[in-house]
Amino acid sequence: MEKKVLAFDFGASGGRAMCGTFDGDKISIEELHRFSNDPVILNGSMYWDVLRLFFEIKQGLIKAKKCGKIESIGIDTWGVDFGLIDEEGRLLENPVHYRDARTEGMIEESFKLIDKEKFYQITGNQFMDLNTAFQLLSLVKTRKELLEKADKMILMPDLFNYFLTGEKKAEYSIASTTQLLDAKKGEWSDEVIEALGIPKHIFPEIVPTGTKIGTLTDEICTELGLDKIDVMAVAGHDTQSALVSVPTSEEDFIFLSCGTWSLLGTELAEPIINEKSEHYNITNEGGYGRKISFLKNIIGLWCIQESRRQWIREGNEYGFGELEIMAKEAPALQSFIDPDAPEFTPAGDIPTRIREFCKKTGQPVPETVGEVVRCINQSLAMKYRHAMEEIKECTGKDYKTVYMVGGGTQSALLCQFTANACGCRVSAGPIEATVLGNIALQLMASGDIKSIEEAREIIKRSQDIKIYEPQDKEAWDEAYERFKKILV
Repeated sequence: MEKKVLAFDFGASGGRAMCGTFDGDKISIEELHRFSNDPVILNGSMYWDVLRLFFEIKQGLIKAKKCGKIESIGIDTWGVDFGLIDEEGRLLENPVHYRDARTEGMIEESFKLIDKEKFYQITGNQFMDLNTAFQLLSLVKTRKELLEKADKMILMPDLFNYFLTGEKKAEYSIASTTQLLDAKKGEWSDEVIEALGIPKHIFPEIVPTGTKIGTLTDEICTELGLDKIDVMAVAGHDTQSALVSVPTSEEDFIFLSCGTWSLLGTELAEPIINEKSEHYNITNEGGYGRKISFLKNIIGLWCIQESRRQWIREGNEYGFGELEIMAKEAPALQSFIDPDAPEFTPAGDIPTRIREFCKKTGQPVPETVGEVVRCINQSLAMKYRHAMEEIKECTGKDYKTVYMVGGGTQSALLCQFTANACGCRVSAGPIEATVLGNIALQLMASGDIKSIEEAREIIKRSQDIKIYEPQDKEAWDEAYERFKKILV
């Protein structure tokens, strides 16, 4: 018999409600509802419009009625951000966006409270300003009264789960993005939490990935005219849901989850936490079955997306397909940026910042739209190679294929450039990796799929996968040496 589940997938710019149908052999998906995710800047702070997003969840639940009986619901989102709930269960304020300026200088402040090496040894997380630890430290420093009112700190996917079920939990994968989890024990680190001065009682119970978290409340069922539906703790961090969809049976593989952010890494049984991984600032993130994703966070399609928004502001409504055509026609391997350089993090005029970066680093300045887009894509591919080399050095393993999943696989140019830069085959797809992983994890939680290996085989049968072989090796190898000189 067919089984239907409902997946909500939230990204930094939008979200979807998708119905997944499993017939015992393949998974098919149908988009029911799509909506934008628009941050709101108010009084100098950048917030997520969380109540509007929950309204969109309700619309997705209503539209899912046409699918027939829905067995369960799963929600995945971006990492690190959270809401604070008081003792009466009320949201104290809208969650603050990870791009907000409140974390500036907080990494350095944290090292005054806990030794940097010890901090990394415990958490195994890449140091990034946006991490939950530094967001909470900013509250300790500037808004202690808000923390004093808080009963629980609930991360974004679990905040939506709480709104639906009343259960205050922390799913394992999303908890592992905070830099507050002991990577080896899979538990909140009392040592780090105490050192940063964060109240311990605000951290909820951690529940395993791929388990039931609760059922819809009576209030939600009455309001929307629904029967009780199970809510599953899928991999709340979208990267970990996407990782479930990697179509491989290899034990050792490189994955590249490519969206607004790119996350490149490998799957391990245990974390790697040593001087080399700390030096390279590689993160250990938890996933299904307590597996570890040993990965680098890299700015992904953000530079393309934000450049397009700038061109639209200037009156040029380029589609992504148009941009790719223009990039193909631009000269090859002339200029590069470091996508992770701080000037490319904030929203705004990215094309101008790219030109300034290239001028500052003594490279040809990309003037046309096509040259800018090609520069971004080439730079991303080179950054992937750089991260892959660091991971290979830490694991001591070689990898023959990069398994690229997510929205970035729609760019044939980026896929080919990645194969060229990394000097190995790229397996591209599925595009909807996060949604498919969300659905598969719900089916694993209910026992309809027995293992992650079975899930990956089912997804491989269900989706079209494209293969890209490396080209122009000598030219890309020479260009890579130039690229390494401009890294920030």
